[in-house]
Amino acid sequence: MSLERITLSHIRIPLLEPFRISNGAVAAKDGIIVRVHADGLVGVGEASPMAGSFYSDDTPESVWSLLAGRLVPAILDARPVNAADAHRTLESLGGSPFARAGIETAFWDLDAQKAGAPLCVALGGTARPLESGLAVGIYETTADLLRAVELHMREGYRRLKIKIQPGWDAAPLAEVRRQFGGIPLMVDANCAYRREDIPHLASLDAYGLIMIEQPLPREDLEGHALLQRAMRTSVCLDESAEDVGRVQQAIAMGSCRIVNIKIQRVGGLTNAKAIHDCCRAAGIPVWAGTMPELGIGSAQTLHCATLAGFTYPTDVESTRRWFVEDIIDPPIIVQEGIITLPSGSGNCYALSRRAMKRYRVAEKKFRA
Repeated sequence: MSLERITLSHIRIPLLEPFRISNGAVAAKDGIIVRVHADGLVGVGEASPMAGSFYSDDTPESVWSLLAGRLVPAILDARPVNAADAHRTLESLGGSPFARAGIETAFWDLDAQKAGAPLCVALGGTARPLESGLAVGIYETTADLLRAVELHMREGYRRLKIKIQPGWDAAPLAEVRRQFGGIPLMVDANCAYRREDIPHLASLDAYGLIMIEQPLPREDLEGHALLQRAMRTSVCLDESAEDVGRVQQAIAMGSCRIVNIKIQRVGGLTNAKAIHDCCRAAGIPVWAGTMPELGIGSAQTLHCATLAGFTYPTDVESTRRWFVEDIIDPPIIVQEGIITLPSGSGNCYALSRRAMKRYRVAEKKFRA
């Protein structure tokens, strides 16, 4: 592979409505688009932390600093020949998984383009229609929540996820069940509860949930194991599922029955695939979560979700669900709850130059 240059573009796109979880709220989505120019092709990846400390300690500013100051120069010096080589280099460098994912996924895109195959095939998956699930945040009132669910479910999403926190769980769940009946339903706590809340969390069994996602702190695998023994509902790990070793430990302890795999959280597609393979070997189903990312990160999540072990609807939703505009063409569309990947090679979605320019916060080019 003849590396020519790498371009970083910090993009910020307003959300159609603020997104609120137990950790806080955001009104715009930041992403750092990584373009790797090599062999006459351009591989595109995305490093996609949320603003502030929404999901993690990583921020757009800290990830930009790491990419520009350390990782991109190191990659250009190492001159990796493919995604596997880039992955090894990045793992040896360490640092933010978001930053590493931005570079590593760009090399995966390059590899797939060179092979003339869609990214899903390069990963070992099969191009297939993917079920999409609706995720809604925390609202000021239950009435606001119900209106949001009713509005967005018109696109036919195959399941509903609502964010919960202490004081906002049983009451909204009861109202969702009352208004929407037997809709496939799950909840996501983003680490908001503690072990002393286990009896209360076990009472949520009454609402017939598919799963309860990351109820306890990320480091508390023992607490999740205690919770899983106390309730019928499957516990799903998200923030705790940082790498293969951590997932193997969780499975051995009985801390979960489901795992949410996020490309950004685990440092790229190679690690995401390794966690998928680990879970599949253990009989643990997985599904593809999001931050949510901008269009490139979302597209790569969709490709990853074609692997055989992904058995639940993805959190990737239509472009118009979140953003005033996205940076890809075509936009992601949900039809009757299904997303169909476009044909092509690599990511299968092109960058919109106009949108990239309009929402650009910063840009920097690095020549080999």
